[in-house]
Amino acid sequence: MDAGGAPIPRYKWVKQQLLAAIAAGDYDVGRPFVTQREICERFNVSHATAVRALNDLAADGYVVRRRGQGTFVAERPAAPPDAPDPAGRTIACVLQHQGPHVGQLLAGVEEICAEVGYRLFLNHCDGDPEREAKALHAALDHQVSGIIVYPAEGNTAIAPYAEARRRQVPLVMLDRYRPDLSIDAVVADNFAVGHDLTTTLIDGGHRRIATLWDEVDVTSVRDRLAGHVQALREHGVPVRPDLTVLRRYRDQPEDTRRALLADLLGGRFPPTVLLCANGYVLATAAADLVALGREIPGDIDLAGMDDAGPFDVLPLTAAAVRLPSRQMGRRAMRLLHERISKGAGGPELVVLPVTVHTRQSAPGHLRAFGADSIP
Repeated sequence: MDAGGAPIPRYKWVKQQLLAAIAAGDYDVGRPFVTQREICERFNVSHATAVRALNDLAADGYVVRRRGQGTFVAERPAAPPDAPDPAGRTIACVLQHQGPHVGQLLAGVEEICAEVGYRLFLNHCDGDPEREAKALHAALDHQVSGIIVYPAEGNTAIAPYAEARRRQVPLVMLDRYRPDLSIDAVVADNFAVGHDLTTTLIDGGHRRIATLWDEVDVTSVRDRLAGHVQALREHGVPVRPDLTVLRRYRDQPEDTRRALLADLLGGRFPPTVLLCANGYVLATAAADLVALGREIPGDIDLAGMDDAGPFDVLPLTAAAVRLPSRQMGRRAMRLLHERISKGAGGPELVVLPVTVHTRQSAPGHLRAFGADSIP
């Protein structure tokens, strides 16, 4: 299937699988590539399909044919005469969205860039996988020394990562990773986010915890959900499918969001706390609860899986996780600098610890009242 869900030709599917193998480092530059016969056997396709897939890879410059020797992964092309000098020490940083968390990620990257002497080529892609792919290709065309990328939700693009591998341009993923690609990544301990925050809520007396999400098709979210479920099981709390469900909340229409909350809170055993994916989800949930006439805390409590949002969420929550955003940016840039200066290694998944803060640790508390709850 392509991005729109339509079936793709068999040869294109084979080409995608081979690109993924190149991106994962299964075939080194200058070494023999998979043969037509091996393609037919591995993917159970016809000779014509294998030939067309290889022809496409050759036409796109990913492989090169040498008469009498076979097919090889292509060497990094020479820079055109008007291309920027690779010795100019420029790195590209491809980010998604805006806000305090992303701002701190970028600040950490910039700190190390200044420290070790790199210029920064920056792109914000607003969660659009196509813009991300274009930004990566543009960075490669500018002959950058390395790339840091915050991957977009649901991105399955292989070509720019295979191209970076072919050109031997180091690449580090930031905040989340792609399980289908063997690439360096620096992330927060998202399993601990879900696990430790849920444990804190259970210790505080909450046993009916509903989850509300923003993005769903990213590793950070799935790791947080896995940690949440593990904590419930460790404490003997039933995993209720009406509460522990991976569903979008923040980008739903207002009426849909409020109907969801009304159904949750109107049930026989309603949740006592809403576990929100981030500060933006938490702020949206708080506004919806107030519109429904609910009191926070009182009728319901809130918890935040991270502190990325429009304001400091801790005073309004029972507990919230603080992400090491700036440290993540610094660590990613240091890892990229190491790859640029010392050559390939790894790949390495760097996981940084998180901290859980409770309402008692906040300098002040906030309460939110719906109009119907005001005496």
